[in-house]
Amino acid sequence: MPLNNERPTSTSTVACEDKNSDTESSERCDSLTSSSDVDFSRQSFTSDSSSKHTSPSCSPPKTLTLDEVMTSARDLSNLSLAHEIIVNRNFQLEPPDLPQNSLEKRVKDMVHKAFWDCLETELNDDPPEYDYAIKLLEEIRDTLLSFLNPGANRLRTQIMEVLDMDLIRQQADNNAVDIQGLMSYIINTMGKFCAPVRDDEIKKLKENSGDLVTLFKEIFRVLDLMKMDMVNFTIQSLRPELQRQSVEYERAKFQSILEKTPSALDHTTEWIRSSIEEATRVMLPADKSSDSGQSGKPLPGPTLVLNTAYIRLLTWDESKGPLPETVMTDEVRLQEMQRSLQLYQAVASVLLIVCSSIGGAVSGLPDLVERLKKMTAVLLEGMHSADFNLTEALGNVSAQICCEVNKSLAERDFPALPAELQETLKGQICDITQENNPIRTLVGKEKCKGIFEVVLASTNSHRTPPPVPPGLGLIQPELMGLGVSFVNLVNFNKKVYGPFYVSILKNLLFINMQEPTPQNGIIQGPPSSPLESK
Repeated sequence: MPLNNERPTSTSTVACEDKNSDTESSERCDSLTSSSDVDFSRQSFTSDSSSKHTSPSCSPPKTLTLDEVMTSARDLSNLSLAHEIIVNRNFQLEPPDLPQNSLEKRVKDMVHKAFWDCLETELNDDPPEYDYAIKLLEEIRDTLLSFLNPGANRLRTQIMEVLDMDLIRQQADNNAVDIQGLMSYIINTMGKFCAPVRDDEIKKLKENSGDLVTLFKEIFRVLDLMKMDMVNFTIQSLRPELQRQSVEYERAKFQSILEKTPSALDHTTEWIRSSIEEATRVMLPADKSSDSGQSGKPLPGPTLVLNTAYIRLLTWDESKGPLPETVMTDEVRLQEMQRSLQLYQAVASVLLIVCSSIGGAVSGLPDLVERLKKMTAVLLEGMHSADFNLTEALGNVSAQICCEVNKSLAERDFPALPAELQETLKGQICDITQENNPIRTLVGKEKCKGIFEVVLASTNSHRTPPPVPPGLGLIQPELMGLGVSFVNLVNFNKKVYGPFYVSILKNLLFINMQEPTPQNGIIQGPPSSPLESK
């Protein structure tokens, strides 16, 4: 919290992390990734180093009490809040904004109106009554005291003397209380505590010449804003310390949840199990057949399994099952990545159709192509929503593209696109909504997954971008930016939950297996070597 003669800086809310944040986060993660992977790899699957991280498969059935469930819920809430503060440098709390027609908002408005009506009735009595006003003054006094540092004794004493409730009650009984003078002192004191961003609000309070009820309302509104400013200032102050202890804190919190709720890794175990099956299917045929005559079953390496598991998160369908417990704190970020990936794929499809249909009109004009890309992305924003009409939006996109291209052609003294070509272009663009559309297949999920697999396997992908498959070159910068964010998320997740993954992989890959026989990078049976590092 700020000192009493200091004022916290402005805490304006930012909707999402900017590219500079991703770059800084990437560099920080890169400095930790190598040590993370080494630490992760040093834990042998044949050792007991991760034995304390209980796997649900070996946990006995247990009936949870309501208190245990509530404790676990609080731990999960604290874990989610701490994780958000750590990974999102722009995270801030905001005042609650209830939906306009919600029951909660209607009840709140009714109760508040009833209270303010009672206050107004009391103050308009002859002589005035001050019961409600005194209660409000007491609440304001307590709020002002909460802004003080423990050592601010002089200001604390001053506030307690001016807003002495016993004295104010005696003055009210004798109709001698100076409410306007008290309000003026309160506003001046608020001006000493508030952040610079609230100076205009304080100025409006000082200029408020309305009735006392309106002034009380405004004072409480500004006090609520000041409380939020103070909370966000505290979050900013705590963030560096949380970041230094983030891995240990999150791991310990999740371990405590796991001890209270042994089934807290069930979905994670199933996620890894299905990833083992998928990784086994995509292994090279030569690798699969190279084990002829061996008694062991060819298995993918642990790193391949985890990378496969993480890639699956980019196309996760929550209607078929919840996310793994170990990535729940990143659920919102993963959803944003999924939506961004879908948007980029749609933009790439549109641009591919434009370049193939009217390539001559846009060839050699990178600025025009970039403008068409940004315009398409804006018009398709929100395409993940259930009520979004994609066909109609694509029709608007095609119309805007034709308009921009014709404008560019006119500037270069070329004739506009023929009407037939414009209609053909519109039909081709609208056809990408079909599942079997060849352009959609060209930039489909498998191609994008391949890029992210390379990015995950590379230690310097943000410095040296990997080559992209044909059809995705037009959105390479966007894919690389998304890849950096994804790698940052994965690296931090590995650092926190690596020991839990080790325990699960030991049970799924190597339990009851014979001694390993590595062939072509494929582990045969249980390994005697540590988990391979990236």
